[in-house]
Amino acid sequence: MQKLKQKPELLAPAGNLEKLKFAIHYGADAVYIGGKQFGLRSNAGNFTFEEMAEGVAFAKQYNAKVYVATNIIAHNENLAGAADYFKKLYEIGISAVIAADPALIQACKEAAPDLEVHISTQASIANWKTAEFWKNEGSPRVVLAREVSVAEIREMKEKVDIEIEAFIHGAMCISYSGRCVLSNHMTSRDANRGGCAQSCRWKYDLFENGVETDTEVSEEAEELYTMSSQDLSMVEHLPDLIEAGVDSLKIEGRMKSIHYVATVVNVYRTIIDAYFEDPDNYQLKQEWVDEIWKAAQRNLSTAFYYGEPTSKDQLYGKPERLPKYDFAGLVLDYDATTQIATIQQRNNFGVGDDVEFFGPNFHHFKQTITELYDEKGEPLERAKHAMMITKVKVDQPVVYLEMMRKQK
Repeated sequence: MQKLKQKPELLAPAGNLEKLKFAIHYGADAVYIGGKQFGLRSNAGNFTFEEMAEGVAFAKQYNAKVYVATNIIAHNENLAGAADYFKKLYEIGISAVIAADPALIQACKEAAPDLEVHISTQASIANWKTAEFWKNEGSPRVVLAREVSVAEIREMKEKVDIEIEAFIHGAMCISYSGRCVLSNHMTSRDANRGGCAQSCRWKYDLFENGVETDTEVSEEAEELYTMSSQDLSMVEHLPDLIEAGVDSLKIEGRMKSIHYVATVVNVYRTIIDAYFEDPDNYQLKQEWVDEIWKAAQRNLSTAFYYGEPTSKDQLYGKPERLPKYDFAGLVLDYDATTQIATIQQRNNFGVGDDVEFFGPNFHHFKQTITELYDEKGEPLERAKHAMMITKVKVDQPVVYLEMMRKQK
């Protein structure tokens, strides 16, 4: 029998307090969030100190951790208040900060010396000597560059006794480890200080070099070009990263929906637990792969983990049609006697719709809605109003915070 390694941490994104709670409820061991300063997702629902404190208190109920991203590349004007900020994070009970800029790392060490600093992917750590450097600087964990292969990870773990965090799912940046100035050029929004405009995702005409008139060569194309990469997914290869020694398996997506967070966390939680239950006889189940596609926004790729990406890992030409699902409702209660679930509406649904319920521990079932009532028990044809409380006859028992989705 293969010797079991320690289970790696499953680390999930949390763009706001509600997403934090769903990520942990659906199986995350830790979440990473952004505060009002020093983070790279200025458009996410970033946390106030009060919300951080509530998130930490919730996480503790599940023995989970909360990390805060402070991973901007700071300019002079960004340094003010850093010491007080890190001191406050430590007092709240944040388990670690994720940083890349040496000035912010130093500020944290001086103001809150007992607060762990994890070195961000923005530092582009792609070799074992760099990992060793950060270990010698006192950091217990490095978040690897996304351009690193499985073989390189294995070598790092063999040569350096340091925790390694690696991305397993989510969006990939066209620039090296996210260090991009395209957004700055196009929109004057600094991607390295939280203002990325996603310029690589825009559609562009293609022009041929050397032609004086810049003659367009994409006139007949059905779809304009982008510089955009496919999204990362290691759902079919997770044991490779576990066996290479990755300590924290990270999901990207602080700006993604609750449906995305719950779905993706649920799948990877299931895979990790299944692998550790019997690693010698572990087999990937197609239902896990199918579930990931229900949250996919783009085609999926293994990126750099098994060699240099090719054109097949880029989004060229007319995009494939992916299945799209709406988060239709959230289960608040269930009456076993009547088989009626109390559901908070999140998207329009009604009688005759085919829906799917899912929850933690990969509980799934599909049904057609045959009976729908309002909060007072009056029959309804459709739940049209946002956040309205409804009653739905369900085919199987459901529990609090399970979700109902429907295909668009």
